[in-house]
Amino acid sequence: MNVARFAARLRGNGQVGLVVGATFPEQLRDARAANPNAVFLIPGIGAQGGSLAEAVEFGKNDAGIGPLINASRSILYASSGDDYATAARAAAIKMCGEIRAQRKA
Repeated sequence: MNVARFAARLRGNGQVGLVVGATFPEQLRDARAANPNAVFLIPGIGAQGGSLAEAVEFGKNDAGIGPLINASRSILYASSGDDYATAARAAAIKMCGEIRAQRKA
């Protein structure tokens, strides 16, 4: 949390972002408490098993911006067959729908 607090002090023009993983949601919550204004990039959703619900809940800053959620492996490796492009597209659309649903919850 030292980095989150340090970034909060450096905020200056408001252009601060932090990368905070979703696989340890208690750290995500603590980072948000330490820096309520930063925009979060949150990896760890999908193949790594991070909680999308907690990422959306704790990822949004005080201005209601974000989070930016990254799900690489679950999309990149959606299929190893000839249907790769179709499967990757379907996985990305599914993840987008899940994020939207969590934002409304």
